[in-house]
Amino acid sequence: MKLKFLSWTLLALCLGSCSSGGGNEEDLLPPTPEPEPEKPLLVKLNCQVGAPESRATDYGFEKGDAIGIYMVNYKDGAAGTLQPAGNHADNLRFTYDATWTPDTPLYWQDTETKADFYLYYPYSGSVTDLHAHAVDIPTDQSTEAAYKQGDFLWGKTGGVAPTEQAVSITAHHVFSSTVVKVKAGNGFTEETLAAADVSVCLNGLRHQATVDLATGNASSVGEVSSIIPLKEADGWRAIVAPQTVEREGLVTITVDGKAYNLTQDENNPQFTFQAGKRHTFTITVSKTSSGVNVDIGAWEDDGIDHGGVAE
Repeated sequence: MKLKFLSWTLLALCLGSCSSGGGNEEDLLPPTPEPEPEKPLLVKLNCQVGAPESRATDYGFEKGDAIGIYMVNYKDGAAGTLQPAGNHADNLRFTYDATWTPDTPLYWQDTETKADFYLYYPYSGSVTDLHAHAVDIPTDQSTEAAYKQGDFLWGKTGGVAPTEQAVSITAHHVFSSTVVKVKAGNGFTEETLAAADVSVCLNGLRHQATVDLATGNASSVGEVSSIIPLKEADGWRAIVAPQTVEREGLVTITVDGKAYNLTQDENNPQFTFQAGKRHTFTITVSKTSSGVNVDIGAWEDDGIDHGGVAE
């Protein structure tokens, strides 16, 4: 009996050692954690105005300014076409407060797909025609708010690879800026002219426009009217849609109730307001002549003397 008990005891010890030893050591290691899914890459923007003198206030974007952004992905290595809808981002509003913040976060499609970005300002919640976005320029721009309302900016940055850095987009003016300056001529001094009641009016201008948000090209439309510019320390300033108009009567200067109108120039009967240009009309008022001498220059010098006379 003792021999049988000893045999069973040895068998149990043998089985126990086989089950606890000699196994796969990997079974004793903790399981390897699954890799975390790659986080989507957030799109960031850095937008600025192309001309240093202009804006959205003629100096840069201000707190509360809002732009519209379209983002179009590349496909098979080729740039996509901006569509009214169905782009990677469709008219997404970004608002400025030191940095640009979208209404909803915008992410890159992945870490490799390039994209084109289209910007326009000011933002509109209802873009009904991508290629003919309607803009109404105020006819009374005598306040700073109304003048700013007339400005329209557009920009594009193409072929941008996904990045953690901010995408830089430069916005350009699609309308024209007109500056009228009045100087004292015969019969006036700078002091008497400064004390006089002087007003300025631009005449015969279409104040409605359409802008192609795919190209930034603008066209003036609608009926003509007069525009009252903003009075500033160095003159009067107005936003004008690109257009060609008759030169005669384009500018009216009224000094103490007497009106002086820009006269016809047989050599240059028309004047063209160009997109992104600032046209300066320097007008010398003279009591002893029948009119006013006018010199016109462009924001970017076009090498042409646009001088004339107003009576």
